[in-house]
Amino acid sequence: MLKRNLMVIGLAALLSACGFHLRGTGDTQFALKELNLTARNTYGDTVREVREVLENNDVKVYPGAPYTLVLARESQSRRTASYTTNARSAELELTLGLDYELRGANNLLLSTDKLEVRKVYVQDDNNLIGSGQEADQLRGEMRRDLVQQLALRLRLITPAQLDQLQQDAEAKAKADAEAAEAAQRARAAQPQQSPLQLPIQ
Repeated sequence: MLKRNLMVIGLAALLSACGFHLRGTGDTQFALKELNLTARNTYGDTVREVREVLENNDVKVYPGAPYTLVLARESQSRRTASYTTNARSAELELTLGLDYELRGANNLLLSTDKLEVRKVYVQDDNNLIGSGQEADQLRGEMRRDLVQQLALRLRLITPAQLDQLQQDAEAKAKADAEAAEAAQRARAAQPQQSPLQLPIQ
């Protein structure tokens, strides 16, 4: 018994020394300290959970922040992964996706990315209510996984990186505007062709 207890204590010490944490319990300190947050579904569960994660990690979320996290599109799909032997129940694969953007001053796009989570559950045709409840619970877990993935990615972003992306986006926007203006001037400088005149017989 003593050996087992010592082994458990040793294993716990080893895991904590190498930086292991249970999911959701680790330090997710953000370099960003302020951020605006918008979403297509303003009152949806995803935007609410993202806001909670940001605020719980000392990120001030407000409309006047210099950078904006946009939850641009949430997607959900379901497909049959396999059938069981009695053909009355099937394994279904659920997929949740989240497209997000980071935007800066003048609403310039700084970066865009997509997250995706897949999980499989069994749908029993003899117990559709129970299967439906299981699917709803699974969707909630998957949404939390998406939010956790997003938090881990945002944690790696520094204000200096966003400042550089802002400068690059401004330079690109300026170059695009100058190119469009030059093309407009070139079109205006081209002589207008007069209507074709047929010789009088």
